[in-house]
Amino acid sequence: MSVQQAPFVKQLAANDRPTRDTAVASLRTYLSGKRKFEELELLKLWKGLFFCMWMSDRPRTQQRLAIDLAGLVNVLPDENVVPFLRAFWNTMAREWNGIDVLRMDKFLFLVRGYLNATFQYLARTGWETAAVEQNTAVLLSIPLSLTDQKVPNGLRYHVIDIYVDELDKTDSPRSGNLPLQTLLEPLRQVGNDSPTKSVRTRAKDAMADERLENWLGVDGGMPRTGSVEGVGGEYNPARAVSHDGDS
Repeated sequence: MSVQQAPFVKQLAANDRPTRDTAVASLRTYLSGKRKFEELELLKLWKGLFFCMWMSDRPRTQQRLAIDLAGLVNVLPDENVVPFLRAFWNTMAREWNGIDVLRMDKFLFLVRGYLNATFQYLARTGWETAAVEQNTAVLLSIPLSLTDQKVPNGLRYHVIDIYVDELDKTDSPRSGNLPLQTLLEPLRQVGNDSPTKSVRTRAKDAMADERLENWLGVDGGMPRTGSVEGVGGEYNPARAVSHDGDS
């Protein structure tokens, strides 16, 4: 049975919470099976999951649902993780500008959950080189794309702003037992090469985060002048203005 034929897909966007919760539980079981998914299947699935989140109300319910949806990554066979995450990011990029201000917070939380789920998955692989490279490539090709003008800058800003936060949660002792430079490559490329000035500034601010100095073994009291390899310039704590027209 394809994912489009599964009865729980339509139930994901149901108006009542019990039906949606049951559908998410059924989806977890379905995704845990060892089968490959076509790209179109996953995009259709994520359309249902997007509207499942859209219909969710009340802050606690929304946060619980976002956590449950991010937890779907945990049940996926390894070969399905990257395609599933790619479908998630493509859906967010496509739908982002249509999210109204009253619904934005829950989708910001969902994006945070999925970035964290990505890093947690990589940690479970032991930061396996191919897995890290594949997942950072997804981030660079969709939410942090340098060239795709269809990706809203609002999504780019949010991913940049939470990047170090979610990485820090994955290695809270900051042991350094992770390929930090490879994981930071998306931020580095955006900081250096984005055609939009405010996006470059935002990425450089993120790369100057003092937590990265802890990981790299740099004295936190030293002046910060592009301390993480690849992005130079004086550290500017001011947040960039969220203006898509800057260049």
